[in-house]
Amino acid sequence: MPKVKTYPVMGMSCAACAASVEKALNDSDGVAKAEVNYANASVLIEFEKPDLQVLDLKATLNGIGYDLIVEEDEDVAMEEAEQQHSRAFDILIRQTVGAALLTVPLMIISMIFPGLPYANWIMMALALPVVAVFGRRFFKSAFNQLKHRTTNMDTLVALSTGIAFMFSFFNTLYPQFWLSRGLEAHVYYEASAAIITFILLGKLLEEKAKSNTSSALKKLMGLQPKQVVRVYEDGSEETIAVKSVRVGDILLVKPGDKIPVDGRVVKGDSFVDESMISGEPTPVQKLAEDQVFAGTINQKGSFRFEAEKVGSETVLAHIIAMVKKAQGTKAPVQNLVDKVAAIFVPAVLVISIATFLVWYFSGVDQAFSHALLAAITVLVIACPCALGLATPTAIMVGVGKGAEYNILVKDAESLEQAHKVNALVLDKTGTITEGTPQVVGTKWMTSDENIQSILLGIESQSSHPLAESIVESFDVNVKRKEPSSIENIPGRGIVGIVDGVSYYVGSKALIEDLSIETMENLEEVVDEWEQNAYTVVSFADVNRILGILAISDPVKGTSKEAISKLHQKGIEVYMLTGDNEQTAKAVASQVGINHFRSQVMPSDKASFVKELQQQGRRVAMVGDGINDAEALAQADISIAMGKGSDIAIDVAQMTLITSDLMAIPKAFVLSKQTVNAVKQNLFWAFIYNLIGIPIAAGVLYTYNGFLLNPMIAAGAMAFSSVSVVLNSLRVKWKSLDR
Repeated sequence: MPKVKTYPVMGMSCAACAASVEKALNDSDGVAKAEVNYANASVLIEFEKPDLQVLDLKATLNGIGYDLIVEEDEDVAMEEAEQQHSRAFDILIRQTVGAALLTVPLMIISMIFPGLPYANWIMMALALPVVAVFGRRFFKSAFNQLKHRTTNMDTLVALSTGIAFMFSFFNTLYPQFWLSRGLEAHVYYEASAAIITFILLGKLLEEKAKSNTSSALKKLMGLQPKQVVRVYEDGSEETIAVKSVRVGDILLVKPGDKIPVDGRVVKGDSFVDESMISGEPTPVQKLAEDQVFAGTINQKGSFRFEAEKVGSETVLAHIIAMVKKAQGTKAPVQNLVDKVAAIFVPAVLVISIATFLVWYFSGVDQAFSHALLAAITVLVIACPCALGLATPTAIMVGVGKGAEYNILVKDAESLEQAHKVNALVLDKTGTITEGTPQVVGTKWMTSDENIQSILLGIESQSSHPLAESIVESFDVNVKRKEPSSIENIPGRGIVGIVDGVSYYVGSKALIEDLSIETMENLEEVVDEWEQNAYTVVSFADVNRILGILAISDPVKGTSKEAISKLHQKGIEVYMLTGDNEQTAKAVASQVGINHFRSQVMPSDKASFVKELQQQGRRVAMVGDGINDAEALAQADISIAMGKGSDIAIDVAQMTLITSDLMAIPKAFVLSKQTVNAVKQNLFWAFIYNLIGIPIAAGVLYTYNGFLLNPMIAAGAMAFSSVSVVLNSLRVKWKSLDR
């Protein structure tokens, strides 16, 4: 079986970089296949030769400007990668701030005080560090692309800023070269500095959006403890690393421990929080022969279980793998700019060279001067400032507006894709419902207030998860009467002794075991509650039922209206839940959902999302629990509820801060407005170039003698940038309530 290993890759700044890394590794001897995951900054390598030295591959990438972290321990490699990413981000912040601090006074001098003594020399001193120091990354990237005979936006940035600066530098040193020919010696320092500052800002925004890519995976991995207690046949115990656990080992789990691997209980009992698996808030009782899963959290009891699935075979490991895979298939909208630039840049270079040659051989007076100025003007006017700002400015406005409407947008892809959604998958618990069990109905068979005090005292000492909701339902004035002893009845309920009398709290099965007859009028209430999918808890002594309580996870007040709005937009809504059929049907009916599935596991949720995608649907997934992480990662658009788990929020591209479903329709409207702004920005940026470049090249010269001055070209370039920003700001003033 071929060796397969994942390694972090450093230094990638765009999709073209990922393609370069992938090509270099696939061309390396001994590598069968290399797949770069740009979202996670990693590469999956399948080795053709198991003994291939990874350091050779590291050297290969070092040679083209990238790096490979070759630590064999995955945790160590991830930590080192995070440290390097953090350092690179800090450097980018300093470069952006430094460039801005120098560019602002440079622009002021250029626009307001061009006649200042030694203005050109001052501007040169301000622009030099911006271009040579803060903008060095663009020249380095362009050079690396050149070595692979490719181009990207960095190529155009490097060429336009480099030529504009060098041309200005020449004019500052030798202005007489142009003055002697009857031409002005213009300088364009402000253009070169402003371009680099704006593009650095765009990259900063992109890196900020990508900064949390690996945090969800890190938190998922953190669900598994590092150590565990192994129990031997003679009863002795030993603390070992989780990596040392083997199938068949007997492991001890104490109160509050995270369960390390999948297995089956062999001794003891407890309640386990399985919200990451089922999504349901109620912990599940675990008895002998019951299954337990890695990453779930033990409550008050302790037990021993036999390991059945370890390492990559556990449910948690599968969730982690699916999140990695799904995240790796996504590309942010900024990649569109790189793709367009890959065609745009060579075209501009060809036009600039052609312009120079046509003018040089045109036979007009001072042909060389005209040729050089026209070629420079083409490069200046075709500067990618507007192109580079088209996406980040619209995204900035969209993200800010989303925050005002309680929609936290994590990345550009969610704004690019959300308006295309035609299928929405909702988790039930914590998404449509509140996610917290509450007592919604009570019926007492006696007016004796002492009975309520007894129930409060018994439930206060119970370890059952529903006991807390019963305790919280009592008025603060109700006195608690403590039982002298309590005893759990597995799978049935609890019995407490108060003043020598036994009182029982539990399920319908417990009442049947005690052979207590239920009164006819009580049966009608129980039937009605069960039809509404409420959990019915009975309170009785040995002779009769003293009262019954209905417990439910209530539907949020805005869920029905939000789902109605989604239907009006032509979006089909599906509800998935780990709960039973009766409960799922009742909730779906209450909020107007026509399609639902019950008793769904995490892998089933992700499979259902994939099934809809295979039907050609654009799927959005909304969830709040760890159990939803896999499906959230699989979906085209992932939305987490703000009160849900950190992992669900980290995996998701959008988070509803208030957990209000009414924000979902607004998020789709915001997406459409933002995407329209991006498209308009890109359209006008290209129209500007489509019109500006031919004029800069001198096509009007033969008709009316007009030749565009490079200074006017720089002004037109600046105006195109301003128009992009103003158009993006229009998004801020549009309403989302439609």
